[in-house]
Amino acid sequence: MSFFYPVLLAVAALITGAAVVAYVRVQKRRTAALAAVGFGGPVTRRASVRRHLPYALILVALAVLLVGLARPQAEVSVPRVAGTVLLAFDVSNSMRADDVSPTRLGAAQAAAREFVEEQPGTVDVGVLVFGDQALLTQAPTDDHEASLAAINRLATGGGTSLGQALLVGLGTITGKPVGLPQNGAPPPDLGYWPSATIVVFSDGQETGGPDVTAAAELAAAAGVRIQTVGIGTERGATVEVDGFQLGTALDPELLTTVAQTTGGAYLPAGDAATLTDTTKSIDLRLTAKKEPLELTAPFAGVALLLLMLGAVLGTRWHGRIV
Repeated sequence: MSFFYPVLLAVAALITGAAVVAYVRVQKRRTAALAAVGFGGPVTRRASVRRHLPYALILVALAVLLVGLARPQAEVSVPRVAGTVLLAFDVSNSMRADDVSPTRLGAAQAAAREFVEEQPGTVDVGVLVFGDQALLTQAPTDDHEASLAAINRLATGGGTSLGQALLVGLGTITGKPVGLPQNGAPPPDLGYWPSATIVVFSDGQETGGPDVTAAAELAAAAGVRIQTVGIGTERGATVEVDGFQLGTALDPELLTTVAQTTGGAYLPAGDAATLTDTTKSIDLRLTAKKEPLELTAPFAGVALLLLMLGAVLGTRWHGRIV
């Protein structure tokens, strides 16, 4: 517990101490005066309690009230959805397929926009795109309009390197470049980031780049959870690339492996309608933040209760409050 005005604690101690000394002196004088006129005598324990309890309650109430004026504060853990969410979009050529309306990428954008709009201001949202390479287009920010603008700018092209996307995502979260260990070297120590989540929108068709499973294991060691959203259908569609017709279909196996490696979940979405509903199932972590809670009101309430009790007992037993 802390106090906004700690100097008042000393004042409270002085005033309370002075009140106790004054009460003791008054009682001694009263006892002496009664003894002088022949009313002195043995006092039972019950009578002693009835004599002093009302005034003791009032003195304690005074001390509690003065401590309350010092504005005591306690730190309490407040649960909230908070942290960093990095949206990683597959923008490879296969995301032009129209087995999800209007296209895989278009459906992913629509679902992601709705997801961002539902997030509280305590969640920082960033945007990362990946094809053959990965690029952070919007650093995590609580300015969700900036994140929405980055989502709206997405365009397709190139192959797919999910492993590179995960490494760039981890570098964004940790604030330093991240690569896979080489030649039997130990994995890098990235620290622990349990409030960070990477959400991957992809059709799961990997065409090359760093090992995806190894990158997911790095994320798991750093406490970063990866949620994957499968975009497309398993029956697939064809896209034209450089004059060639290429078949492409949703491959959920890799996306499922990546998610499960980090304790996340793979969320399948077969069409545009279910894709929007799927993003509502993305599990963000509930964190606890310590926030100060002022206790002046409870202290004042206790003081008032003690004052009332002391006044009632004093009036009932002695016909007066003090």
